[in-house]
Amino acid sequence: MSLISPKVRHAALGAVAAGLLLTTAACGGSSDNNASTGSTGGSSSAPVKMTLWTNSTTGPGVDFFKAAAKAFQAQEPNVTITVQSVQNEDYDGKLQTALQAGKGSAPDIMYQRGGGKMLAMVQAGQLSPITVSSDVKTNISAGALSIYQAEGKTYGIPLSVTPEGIWYSTDLFKKAGITTPPTTIDELSADAAKLKAAGTPLAVGGKDGWPAGHWYYMFAVRDCSQDALNKAATSAQLDDPCFLQAAKDLGKFNATDPWESDPFNTAAQGSAASTAGLLANHKVAGELMGAWEPGVVGDLTPNKKPLPDLGYFPFPATSDGKGDPSAMMQGADGYSCSAWAPKECSDFLNFLATTDQETKYATAFQTIPANKAAQASVTDPATKAALEASNNAKYSVLFLDTLFGSNIGNALNSAVVNFMSGKTSDPQSIIDAVNNASSKG
Repeated sequence: MSLISPKVRHAALGAVAAGLLLTTAACGGSSDNNASTGSTGGSSSAPVKMTLWTNSTTGPGVDFFKAAAKAFQAQEPNVTITVQSVQNEDYDGKLQTALQAGKGSAPDIMYQRGGGKMLAMVQAGQLSPITVSSDVKTNISAGALSIYQAEGKTYGIPLSVTPEGIWYSTDLFKKAGITTPPTTIDELSADAAKLKAAGTPLAVGGKDGWPAGHWYYMFAVRDCSQDALNKAATSAQLDDPCFLQAAKDLGKFNATDPWESDPFNTAAQGSAASTAGLLANHKVAGELMGAWEPGVVGDLTPNKKPLPDLGYFPFPATSDGKGDPSAMMQGADGYSCSAWAPKECSDFLNFLATTDQETKYATAFQTIPANKAAQASVTDPATKAALEASNNAKYSVLFLDTLFGSNIGNALNSAVVNFMSGKTSDPQSIIDAVNNASSKG
């Protein structure tokens, strides 16, 4: 059952849809203390213990948070922060269980995706508002911050922006006779056939649901106008005919079978057998992912170093699409404070968003920092290409499952998987799944 009634949820989404869905081009165990107030410094000398949950399982990512906690503790000697890593595919479920259990079970500091998922936590009284420092307001764009705002307050701070596109092996593309990245779906289909013939197909990682869902999202971004996307953000209904067209276009592309072997029983991340691992070991040629991809792939290469031939290109345009070809699907990875967290949680999040810490974060995760001053630290060619595409986007679209929240988002992803795997044959089933889930709340 949804934590928010349809009426309240839709009203809240409508109030923030412009910020959560379409932004302008991106610039480059709980404590017993009082809830976060957003102060910066001046903490009492009483001991404060906080837990931090991150979905990072890589060495550099976990090491970053441990080092950041240690650096913050040097400024606030009374604070102790314990870092706990939770596998990404398990994260949402474990967090929801912990938040529902409340004080004593929920983490103080938590990885946060924003959008409708965050809004449900806000409406359930599970998050504390944060007072954003002047430094954060200066260096993080209003569009990125808006993903973590609801009901006139800020409930999280973004650390990275994650523009989506196809991350690929330039070597495998060349071996298949592809010298220029595709710019249209017809070109992508032709290239996918060459890659499949060469034994190194594209990958989808459909076992996890959401990676397949993102293929539908991108067809919707290309087929739907900005106005149609805005209306869907407000209503949580896919009423415009363009959404059905997106499903049909996805079905046409999927029918060419461009994927890895057994695509809907293959995970997307976490091991050498996942699609990220297959790309890291040159067993597949590319996959659709956000800007976290270089870090994930780099951790799965044989030498645990970045894939040297990793490239990036934006999702290609559809033939008759009404969306702007430059439009970008992206999110922003950040952190929130639980409702039971001490005020030092807010201080710590502002500390993480400083230029120095954001530069270290971007290096550890091989991603794009939300802090504009830290974006000069991006040197990886593929990540720089994604940053350029994000900066050049006429508008940006928040990941639809994040925007709509867990209930509707899960229904959408499941419907896409069922459609792509052949369990259902009617593209209308995707539209019906979202509209039905939205109506039920």
